[in-house]
Amino acid sequence: MAMAMTIRRMRIAPVVHAYHDHLHQRRMSSESIRWLNEKGLLRTEGLIGGKWVGARDGKTIPVLHTLCLRKHLHKAGIFPYPHCKVHNPANQELLGVVPYMGESETKDAIASAYDAFHSWSKLTATERSKILRKWYDLLMAHKEDLGKLMTLENGKPIKEGLGEVAYGASFVEFYAEEAKRIYGDIIPATVADRRLLVLKQPVGVVGAITPWNFPLAMITRKVAPALASGCTVVVKPSELTPLTALAAAELALQAGVPPGVLNIVMGNAAEIGDTLLASSQVRKITFTGSTAVGKKLMAAAAGTVKRVSLELGGNAPCIIFDDADLEVAVKGTLAAKFRNAGQTCVCVNRIIVQDGIYEKFASLFASAVQDMRVGNGLEEGVIQGPLINNAAMQKVEKHIQDAVSKGAKVLVGGKPHSLGYTFYEPTVLGDATSGMLIFREEVFGPVAPLFRFKTEEEAIRLANDTQCGLASYLFTESMSRAWRVAEALEYGLVGVNEGIISTEVAPFGGVKESGLGREGSKYGIDEYLEVKYVCLGNMKH
Repeated sequence: MAMAMTIRRMRIAPVVHAYHDHLHQRRMSSESIRWLNEKGLLRTEGLIGGKWVGARDGKTIPVLHTLCLRKHLHKAGIFPYPHCKVHNPANQELLGVVPYMGESETKDAIASAYDAFHSWSKLTATERSKILRKWYDLLMAHKEDLGKLMTLENGKPIKEGLGEVAYGASFVEFYAEEAKRIYGDIIPATVADRRLLVLKQPVGVVGAITPWNFPLAMITRKVAPALASGCTVVVKPSELTPLTALAAAELALQAGVPPGVLNIVMGNAAEIGDTLLASSQVRKITFTGSTAVGKKLMAAAAGTVKRVSLELGGNAPCIIFDDADLEVAVKGTLAAKFRNAGQTCVCVNRIIVQDGIYEKFASLFASAVQDMRVGNGLEEGVIQGPLINNAAMQKVEKHIQDAVSKGAKVLVGGKPHSLGYTFYEPTVLGDATSGMLIFREEVFGPVAPLFRFKTEEEAIRLANDTQCGLASYLFTESMSRAWRVAEALEYGLVGVNEGIISTEVAPFGGVKESGLGREGSKYGIDEYLEVKYVCLGNMKH
């Protein structure tokens, strides 16, 4: 009898522990939500013309923590929009509801932005700069709040959330300063009685479509230069992570951004996108997301000949040469691969290792990955949170199964995490080859495949064997090799002996099918400016 009781307790113990852990996570989430609400940062309506508004027909989207709960609601008839997946998969708590907007609300936002453009663009650069600087100050003052909110709806570890707030705010600070440096030109005239001038003027109304993986930074990286140049903006954040965008917009209003200058709509992505593209009042589209969607936007923008900036998918190589400092290489590759659970467009997708150090690097790297702690992002010490949804889980498993079926070896991980939901074990695959799906497609998850190479020429060929060209990385102690390979890589970004390279002061963007244009740096503001030539004639008198 005693033995039976002991066995029963052993069976029940993990279930009880999991239940208590689940309750603890829900308590943490509830306290954070209550705190955000008290601070006025938990906005759950769209922003049009400086007013917080719902959808005209009253439709809403539940902002949930799990796909599981959303499915139950849908079966019960409570959630009639299954194609709008707004959740954080760490637990099952409902965060709130946001409007399910569409064509009519987007037209209202465009009209509001169009009307506001005339007065906003007439402000001096100094006046716009001061408002942006106030927005930056408020973002940083609420760094902890925004970081927690991001973790709640996105799932990334709180350390990464706090880092994104600082990173996202840095674009607002930078363009607050850059607003005063939009210079024109005076061109030496070819005729004595003429004076030739070049002016830079704002494009007009901008439609900005942003992704879920960086809910704040992908907005500020677009909105800050747009506002600095004198443009007004209609933002469509991802329906998966709208709350961070709305909180940032609330702080923008507090900073003095006038009504209509910044507008936020969310809901029916297809209707919102089509309305932005069809409007002749919208003069530019800026988008961060998949290559497939980017191509559709680019084609549709041709109808009204809009300017387009696209930051699209990547398939980043990371080349480890045999003269690399292995400690630096392992640390840098870990950072470049597993940030945000591998769900960034600049995450390493292919680790290409030279034969001479392959085994040693594989051992050190696999050991480091094995030590990574997976869990709820609000918990101390968590390195990797959940994937964004079940579709992401399925893609990861598809890539791993394909690789293993073609000869790859699972060195670490390789299966869903015991935590359940959409948590996945950090995974390292050995002996990967170019014939595998993971070589061709961006996995967008915590899977690190290791490929072998013999010569520098072979490494460059493997790295460039893709239609993508966003980020790339290499590790070597040879400066001449670093320079040589960096020039040969067909990518917009190259990190040498460093895994985290993004910064507000450097241009961010890709080549080939990874996009058009640049964001950040002094080059980023040019995406929102038109160049006008003025000829002053008959200047004899």
